[in-house]
Amino acid sequence: MRLSVSNKTVYSILLVSFFYLIGCTKAQSPISVSQSLPEIKKSEIEKIKNEAKVIHVLVALCDNENQGIVPVPAHLGNGEDAGRNLYWGAAYGVKTFFTKSGNWQKLDEIKNPKENILERLIFKHKAENVYLIADAYRGSKIKETIVDFLSAISGEKLENIEINKLQFQISGSANLIAFIGHNGLMDFNLEISSFQKDEEKRDAVILACASKNYFAKHLKKTSAKPLLWTTNLMAPEAYILHDALEGWVKGESEKEIQVRAASAYAKYQKISQRAAENLLVTGW
Repeated sequence: MRLSVSNKTVYSILLVSFFYLIGCTKAQSPISVSQSLPEIKKSEIEKIKNEAKVIHVLVALCDNENQGIVPVPAHLGNGEDAGRNLYWGAAYGVKTFFTKSGNWQKLDEIKNPKENILERLIFKHKAENVYLIADAYRGSKIKETIVDFLSAISGEKLENIEINKLQFQISGSANLIAFIGHNGLMDFNLEISSFQKDEEKRDAVILACASKNYFAKHLKKTSAKPLLWTTNLMAPEAYILHDALEGWVKGESEKEIQVRAASAYAKYQKISQRAAENLLVTGW
């Protein structure tokens, strides 16, 4: 039976969502590999105070070859092709979803800003003085992505960038830092000797399968607060982050932000609000 055009569209969306969900399932038995890393040193960059609120999003591109996932279609799972990647350029990827959003304006698109990053996007919220910097990390560098995320939420990693001829500082100077992608900690262990805490309060968002179970011990070594993370298998689609950030930008409570994120997930995944709120949680 031939599908009508509208049915084909629905089928395509459902198929993409299906691949998101199966992406984590291969990693349910963690690979017994321990990765020892040297003690993270303090950044040599002088810390500055940003003139606006800053959000820094680290996206580990989906990668069939280098991540412990059930393979997705080749064009979605090529960790060297940000433009079509499941977590970046696909319909519910960060780049596509935020670019199409009516709440954010894309200011810049930078190719290969750093060795491990294929693309960097800079957005500004249309109603509030809030900037969002999103980095698409090579899929083969998922370990480095997670280390950079942990270094940022601890305040150890700093990076200066220019936006509209003004200097901003991301990573450890961001107010909110997010990791999106496959939960690499299902595949390998990170034995990081220490994270020095500072007095800064940062919000952390970790959209990956069962991220609370795997990231908690690392997060506790930092001063970051878990604003949003997960308890089970999930699809780390951009609408979750988008709707959660809208509540964060407006200064809503942690619970209100959680409900926003869960409502978006329930809508797109067609599950109950209660199930979504059990999956996407806030706090310890």
